[in-house]
Formats: sequence, structure tokens, C-alpha cells
Amino acid sequence: MVSVRSVVDRVGPTLLHALQVPDDSPAVADVVIAEPGGALTLSAGDLVLGVATTGPEDAAELVKQSAGQGAAAVLLKPPLAAKPAVKRAAKASGIALIQVHAATSWAQLVWLLRTVLDALADESEDLDPGSGDLFRLADAVASVVDAPVTIEDTNSRVLAYSARQDLTDPARVATIMGRRIPDDVLARFRSRGVFRELSRGRQTIFVPAQRDGTLPRLIVPIRMGGELLGSMWAVVAGPVSDERAAAFADAAPVVALHLLRRRAHTDAQRRASAELLRGVLEGRANPRKAMAELDLSDEPHRVVVIEVTGGDGRDAEGLRLALLERISQGIGSRPVATELAGLLYAVVPDRPGPGGWAELRQALAAQPATRRGGAPRAAAGAPGGIGDLSESRAQADEALGLLRAEILRERVIAFDEAWTALTLHRGATAAAAARVADLGPLSTLRAHDESGKAGYVETLYEWLRHPGDPRAAARELRIHPNTLRYRMRKLLELVPLDLDDPDVRLALLTQLVAIRWS
Repeated sequence: MVSVRSVVDRVGPTLLHALQVPDDSPAVADVVIAEPGGALTLSAGDLVLGVATTGPEDAAELVKQSAGQGAAAVLLKPPLAAKPAVKRAAKASGIALIQVHAATSWAQLVWLLRTVLDALADESEDLDPGSGDLFRLADAVASVVDAPVTIEDTNSRVLAYSARQDLTDPARVATIMGRRIPDDVLARFRSRGVFRELSRGRQTIFVPAQRDGTLPRLIVPIRMGGELLGSMWAVVAGPVSDERAAAFADAAPVVALHLLRRRAHTDAQRRASAELLRGVLEGRANPRKAMAELDLSDEPHRVVVIEVTGGDGRDAEGLRLALLERISQGIGSRPVATELAGLLYAVVPDRPGPGGWAELRQALAAQPATRRGGAPRAAAGAPGGIGDLSESRAQADEALGLLRAEILRERVIAFDEAWTALTLHRGATAAAAARVADLGPLSTLRAHDESGKAGYVETLYEWLRHPGDPRAAARELRIHPNTLRYRMRKLLELVPLDLDDPDVRLALLTQLVAIRWS
């Protein structure tokens, strides 16, 4: 059964947004265009495209007629889809209502929907059009522009390339070999404003030859629904005629459809993997099944929790995803990752080599602060088997709590390395719950500090932490050792304490740790 929801998910939010999908929607069968002024003849499960619908009344009537003939959904562009009368009609009729991005071509949408339906109808078929299709498409585009071509995503990763790459230059060869534009070449193109022009929506961009021997490039952005999906790069001998440039640009919508299909497949796989991983981290999923479906190796793994600050809502989600993309570019393989409660969780092998915790840790530590917030914080649970991932997640969360509270100065920490801080924190939490700090004379010192800011509690804490070493205690307090001795004399005049008694010292430390660490 092909559901309306699965079709919307596969096509993706770039083109479709579900305004209403009833739980009992019929299975989707085909795509039908509602012709202007013509009789509406539908079959059960049709997706009805309101191509020529002009007003809310017409749209509401189309919704009612479609529901009456058993259609699965009506697809409309804004602002019609969101009109109250249209939404009421859809709700009353029990039919799904889908909004289509305003800039989407109806013809391209029909082609894409039928492709998705064909793939979904046969679950054994891979929705991804396959690198083979993209490579054949690159060859076709290359014949149009008469130059070797690469098709790249928005991160400058090569998705496909045409034949005749031997006629290019070292920069292109390095791009093909590394499957992305090398950093130094990327920097040169960026300095010439190439990527700025791509984001502005130019139809074609010509980049002249460079002094280092890099040949000219003709670049076309690949867009759909106003969103930049990637770009096509042709290595040319020199300036290109307007006719050839236009023919090159005309191929972009076809490539866009392939990239959307590819992304829909990737997104669907990623959503399924993320949901399965969430089940594992919460202790709900079968570990062995997860190991097979998430392609996890049979070795100890760690759960790493990553907190990105500086945004909220969709903005924060974008920051987390951008961080994962940046990390993935610098390490051996993309971690298995998901989001939970606004945090990014990744599962990585506990190994020093590529794709392991050591490499991920190094990549995280190298991440700079964002313009909208601080640098990311990350904590890893202790290593264990696949069945121990939920426990590793709890450990990672506990270690992250120490980073958030600034108890630890690091930005990236492992649970098993932070045992001293964790021991003190757990002990302090238990002691604080028992209200041990309310016992004895410590409350007098605290009250005195609050009224006169004498710093007696801090002074006593550092004195006890550095027994017999007043200079070290004074350094922690950033005061002169004589000032430390003076404070201790005044403190003992205020509350008589036998600091020669080891039990008194131990009890005071327990109280002070409860205050500072809980």
C-alpha cells in the first residue's frame, strides 16, 4: 500500500507540504490533472492536481468532487491550499490536502510523482535513481555543452561526471579522484565570487582561466522550488556562445528532478535509521536488528551527545545538521546519528582509526564557535557492545551535564575520563539531597559571606583542598598567601573549628563539595 504520507515524505518538503492527511486515506494509485472546465473523472486513490484552479470556491468544489470519487488527495499551490474554505472542505470530506511549492512546475511534479509511485509500488526497487542514471545524464549534458561535466551537490561533492575528463586540467582530475573540489581550488573559486553568484540564482556563470593552469568553467545552478540543490560544472576551452550556454542551462531542471529523487531516497533512509537509532538509545529496539540495519560493526561503540548553542527551533536544528555535515567531511565515514530532545547523538566505534571516536573527537574539538553561539560541546559515554548503547547514552548525558555546568573546562570529554568529577558530583548531589550543608557551623560562615562578602566559605574550601600548602590555596583564590592566613584567622574567630581533627576536615569537605558540585 502506497500512502499519501509516504509519497509526501519521499518527494520531500522542498516541493510538498501536507496540510491535512486523514488516518484512513485510501492508497495512492495514480496522478491526475484536473483540466480547466472539463468533467472530472477519477479513480480511487488518485492524486488530483488542481492545475487550473483559480479561486477558493473552485478549489473547495474540486476538493469535494475529488473526495466524492474516492481520490486520495488534492494538490494545490498557495495561497489557495491554505484558504480556510478549502481546508474546511477537505476536513469535512475526509480527503488529504497537500500544498505544492509556488515555484514548482506542474509538469515536473507529475513526472516526479509518477516516478516515486512506481518506486513505492515495488518495495524491492531502490528509489534512488542510482549513480548510473546520474552518470548517463552527465554524459547527455556533456554532449549538449560539448565539454566534460560534473554534477555536484551544495557541498561541492561530486555526484556524477561525464566522459572525456582526460581533456580537463589537474583541478578537475583532483576533483574526480577525491569526489569533491579540493580545498585550495574551492578557496580560489570562492575568492572569485563563484559561490556567491550561485546562491544569487544566476542562470549561468563563466569563470575565466586562472594563472595556475586551471581552465575556464561554465557553471549552472540546479534549482527546484527556489532551493539550490547543486550545480553543473563544464570545463570549457574559452567563452561559450549564448546558444550553448542556454542549452546547458536548459538541462538543469531535468538534473534537478534526479537530485530530488536521490535526496528523497537518502532522506527516507536517514529517517528510518534515525528512528531505529532513537529506539536503541531509549532501550526500545532490538540491538541485533539495529546492528544489522544500521550497518554497525561488531566491536565496542560509544554514544556521543553533541550540543550546539546559538539557535532555537528550526535554526538550532539547522546548526546541528550543518555541524554533522562539516564533521562528516573531515572524518573517515559519516556517523550513525539522530536527534533527541534538541541534542545530536552519534554512535561511533571505539577505535583510534578512521571513523572512530578518536577521529570524531578531534573533529569536534576543532570546530570553531558559530556566529550565533558558542563552539559545540560534546560528551561520549563509555564503550560497550550494541546492547549497552542505552547505558552509554545515559553516561554521555551525565558527562554533558558537567560541561553545561562548567564544572569541567573541556569542550569535549569522555565519561570514563571524567570519573573524579562524576564521583564528586554524584556524592555532592546525594549530600545536597540530605541537606548536610545545614549541619554544624558552616551555615554561619555562609550567612557572613552573604552579608559581608568576606569569602570565608571559598577560603575554607581551598584550604582543605590543599592541606599544608597555603601558597597553592592562595593561587586558586588569586590572593596573597598572607591574605589567606588572615582570612583563616578571622574565620576561626567567627566559628571555632578543630581543623586538626581529620573527621572535622572530612565533614567540612563533604559539606563544601555538596554546595559547590551539586
